Amino acid sequence: MVATLEMPKTETPAHAKHHNPEHILKIGMGFWASKTVLTAVHFQLFTLLAKQPLSGSQIRQTLGLHERAYLDFLDALVSLGFLTRKGLGADGVYSNSSDADFFLDKNKPSYLGGILEMCNTRLYRFWADLDEGLKTGLPQNEIKYAKPGSGNQFDAIYSNPDSLAEFLQAMSGVQMGAFMAFAKQFDFSKYTTFCDVGGANGSLCVQVAMNHPHMQCLNFDLPVVEQVTRKTIEKFDLSSRVKTTGGDFFKDALPQSDVITMGNILHDWNDAEKLVLIKKAYDALPKGGAFVCIENIIDNNRSENTFGLLMSLNMLIETKTGADFTFNDFDRLAHQAGFSKTEWLPLAGPTSAAVAYK
Repeated sequence: MVATLEMPKTETPAHAKHHNPEHILKIGMGFWASKTVLTAVHFQLFTLLAKQPLSGSQIRQTLGLHERAYLDFLDALVSLGFLTRKGLGADGVYSNSSDADFFLDKNKPSYLGGILEMCNTRLYRFWADLDEGLKTGLPQNEIKYAKPGSGNQFDAIYSNPDSLAEFLQAMSGVQMGAFMAFAKQFDFSKYTTFCDVGGANGSLCVQVAMNHPHMQCLNFDLPVVEQVTRKTIEKFDLSSRVKTTGGDFFKDALPQSDVITMGNILHDWNDAEKLVLIKKAYDALPKGGAFVCIENIIDNNRSENTFGLLMSLNMLIETKTGADFTFNDFDRLAHQAGFSKTEWLPLAGPTSAAVAYK
């Protein structure tokens, strides 16, 4: 009789049974999915499919894609939820998902792909140097290669008509959902005048005017932006109630108005500069007037609004001193500026409005 040896049994710890690398791989290699979507936006694929569904071979021919991997590209977009498909292979017919059709068709007023276009042409490459930014505290965009003392982060962008147009479209796109929500949710009934400071192409003014016929709106931004703003206003036939004026919000007094907004403005600057801008808004408002900051405001516990925290890292990449902030940060600065009351208004996705009343 031959004796057999049995290996001792070892119990697997209960917590080990639930280990799953999926989340780590999904986030760590998330640039694969990101670049796939950014490339589709760059190709205007969603604008193409908004006109009519197309087969894989038709898309390949229209976009001039090589036959090797175009189906992987299209089917990855199906898997990511940006496209739907009937059938398989070259004859499979592709359509936009509902959200892609609403937000990524360049011909729709709800188009937010501008920010994705800028991500593709600028930010995708700049973020490759995040490690350097974290070590040095310095921006990693065009400022990195500019001469010392050459100006702020916007000078390089605003000096080139093409980069300016792309930037304005990007700023409008990233905030469009929030602008639409704010225009519907904020109580404008006791106000008659509205001014959007740093309003880029005028999208927020347009949304407020469209939803509130009694409101007179003013878009305030640098003079170089005015021509672009006027085109937006004319496109929606709102020239009688939406005006534009040029100025520098650090050098000039803000236009007097019942409601003053700043969308993705405060996060470009440090706390001292933020306070200057909030105080300027306070000075331009009547008693009872409202100052509204529309941003990806970070939750007070700094653990839930991932997009807001990542946006703050983007401010490291893009600006010299800027950072996003929590509602408590806003409340502190607003009271320092003289405001008597603040409130938080959730809008769309990670974006919300911090409101201060005079």
